[in-house]
Amino acid sequence: MAARYALRVTTAVAATAALAFLSPAHAYAGAIGSSPVASFDYQVGGVTMKVPTGCMFTHIIRGDGKKITYQNAGVDCGFIGALNSGFCNWRIDFTYANTDNKTYKTSRGKTHTECEIHPMRNNAPQTLPHYGKACAHLHVNGVRRVSQCHHITK
Repeated sequence: MAARYALRVTTAVAATAALAFLSPAHAYAGAIGSSPVASFDYQVGGVTMKVPTGCMFTHIIRGDGKKITYQNAGVDCGFIGALNSGFCNWRIDFTYANTDNKTYKTSRGKTHTECEIHPMRNNAPQTLPHYGKACAHLHVNGVRRVSQCHHITK
């Protein structure tokens, strides 16, 4: 019994030591954040559209330092929010600001005239010139309805 215990301990120590000597993979950073979409009404072609509570705007960003390898933003609705008629005349913009909070770049999305329950947009990989923050903004019928941001740091 003692021999088996000693063998397990020795194996565990050896495995831990082997992992410690392996060169680590390149570290990549990422962030995911969600903000609730407040309930609102808006007009489309004389019809009142209602977006109830229960929708979240999520912004995902992956990369390393100022290099962004993946960025996506979109809306997911649950509960009563999933019963809404969708978001019409929507677009998602991505903005980038420096550490002084001065926006230096905007990637304006296409305005989609169709109504979608789960609007979503990807943005192209890129290398930013400054540290600061990256934000995603959902506009519906020309009005910014929700934003979600992530800080880009060293």
